[in-house]
Amino acid sequence: MSMDMSQYLDVFLEESKEHLNNLNEQLLELEKNSGDSAALNEIFRAAHTLKGMSSTMGFEDLADLTHHMENVLSDVKEGMLQVSSGVIDILFKCFDRLQMLIEQIEAGGSGAVDNSDLIVALENIKTSNCETAAVIEPTTAEMSDQRIMTSSAKEDFSFNEYDITVLKEAASRNLNIYYIKVMVDDSCLMKSVRAFMVFKALEEDGEIIKSNPSAQDLDEGKFDTTFELTYISKITQDVIISRLNTISEIQIPAIRALDVNMVSAASRTANTAPDHEVIDHDVNSHKKNHKTKQTVRVDIERLDNLMNLVGELVMHKGRLEQIGASSKLVELNETIEQIDRISTDLQSVVMKVRMVPIEQVFNRFPRMVRDLAKELNKEVDFLVEGKETELDRTVIDEIGDPLVHLIRNAIDHGLESPEERIKNGKPERGTLMLRARHEGNNVYIEVEDDGWGINIAKIKERAVAKGIVTAKEAEQLSRDETFDLLFNAGFSTSEKVTDISGRGVGLDVVKTKIESLSGEIFIDSTPGQGTRFKIKLPLTLAIIQALMIAVKDEIYAVPLSSVDETTMIRSDDIKMVQNQEVIMLRGNVLPLFRLAGLLKVPGITTQDEDMYVVVVRKAEKQIGLVVDRLIGQQEIVIKSLGKMLVGIPGIAGAIVAGDGNVRLILDITTLF
Repeated sequence: MSMDMSQYLDVFLEESKEHLNNLNEQLLELEKNSGDSAALNEIFRAAHTLKGMSSTMGFEDLADLTHHMENVLSDVKEGMLQVSSGVIDILFKCFDRLQMLIEQIEAGGSGAVDNSDLIVALENIKTSNCETAAVIEPTTAEMSDQRIMTSSAKEDFSFNEYDITVLKEAASRNLNIYYIKVMVDDSCLMKSVRAFMVFKALEEDGEIIKSNPSAQDLDEGKFDTTFELTYISKITQDVIISRLNTISEIQIPAIRALDVNMVSAASRTANTAPDHEVIDHDVNSHKKNHKTKQTVRVDIERLDNLMNLVGELVMHKGRLEQIGASSKLVELNETIEQIDRISTDLQSVVMKVRMVPIEQVFNRFPRMVRDLAKELNKEVDFLVEGKETELDRTVIDEIGDPLVHLIRNAIDHGLESPEERIKNGKPERGTLMLRARHEGNNVYIEVEDDGWGINIAKIKERAVAKGIVTAKEAEQLSRDETFDLLFNAGFSTSEKVTDISGRGVGLDVVKTKIESLSGEIFIDSTPGQGTRFKIKLPLTLAIIQALMIAVKDEIYAVPLSSVDETTMIRSDDIKMVQNQEVIMLRGNVLPLFRLAGLLKVPGITTQDEDMYVVVVRKAEKQIGLVVDRLIGQQEIVIKSLGKMLVGIPGIAGAIVAGDGNVRLILDITTLF
């Protein structure tokens, strides 16, 4: 009876994506260092697991491609094939095909595709090394059973002093010491049960002193399809083989006697390996186990619902505070204080649950940089900092595309060719840096290169040619104002159109997307030294701190992240410059705008001598908003205005206030 595997599809897709990410990262590591055995083992493990999962789910084309990849990787592991750029390129093409197949399956496809082109390429890699393989290929003449496939696999054990003492004691008593490699069939659905049966069969007449993975991991099914054992017994190899062959879905790829003296020497060598190698291995295995034991996959919609409920709680907490203040009930105020503390803690927990490392976005870029650099014949060192920086899931989902534009721009426009860099006295390899960091309630992401830098004169010249500014206006533009011209739609300084950039589509899209996330983007550049794009993003878009203000009979919320300060002025402090009201604020000219006029708020305007001014900022620019009253700081939950009212300039959303009324949130970016 065949099982219905469709119920496991979501898990299969999630885990396949994780394995593909791992495969991509480790292939890049292997390309940098062809002798990196840890990366090679990770690649092999990821491909092997993908093969088993795909076969179980019935996606045979996916399983077949990973099987042929595994064959090539196996040859590399055994030393029969050298890692070269050709091998890496083919493996990357296979990775791209695997990714395409997973996306097709996720979209409801069958996962069927003709992979013969890649399979032929993989076989050609093996064929071109067949002479070497023939020399190294192990003999199997001594094996009496057809299910024994090879005896040359090197055991992956590191024995400690206690293990070696036990082995020496066994040897002194003339007991046999065996290395056994066990393989569970890919189609087996209960791997841990098979491992238990192997242990039970062997421990009837001997003792297993070491296993890889550990006995606990085997018991919990935390292994791919193979595990290794060190076994002490008085029985012979033939008896072991015949006993294990009675267990279904089990194969014995390797078994042989161990020399205790060789084991001691190997362990001493392993124990004197560089500390950093051992630490890296332990950290990775700890992370993997930690992730398996500690994490749970939750649908993002459930987190959104939880956030909405917490938002409602925050709103009603505000209403309770108003009631408490007006009724002056001591018992009620004490309860409100408790609710305030609990709701704040709950809000903090929910926010942390929604936060995910920006690594999810950053991990896609090393491969992209590699491919672009190859295409453009440029040498690029790509450095990443702050991958552990966390952002709200909604922001993470949206920030990827703007970063793709900036990174492609940096490689195409920013970095020079190796010949030009040498001519300019720079290292042959360019450096592209992607970094993220927390600062207060914001996250800053920077894309920086050490290339040409931005030619200000060229920007002005192109802006005048396109009619964006006049020649006279161009002369008066400051450095930052000139950089801002790059964000105009259709603006490009590229002399030729390429597939990568130069179509004038990019930076305007980047700015629009970032501003839709309540963020800002800044440019800093030095000719001949490089360019840095700096993105400022809020940690979350759901619950923010706001300054509540009153204009006539209306109350508005201004996001506190946009507010620099508040001040009070008198009407005689206001001066007129080119028909614009301004005041002098600590030696600087500050343009004033009356919020009632900007928002066309109905009602009678009162002419008071004293006026409140909220100083708000967008990038390096400041303006003063004249308001009637300052109400105070408040935590607000942003609600969407819905499809009909979305995109109104100056309005970012709405809140339901503690008194039950709807208040609008001002969007300072579009107000400018």
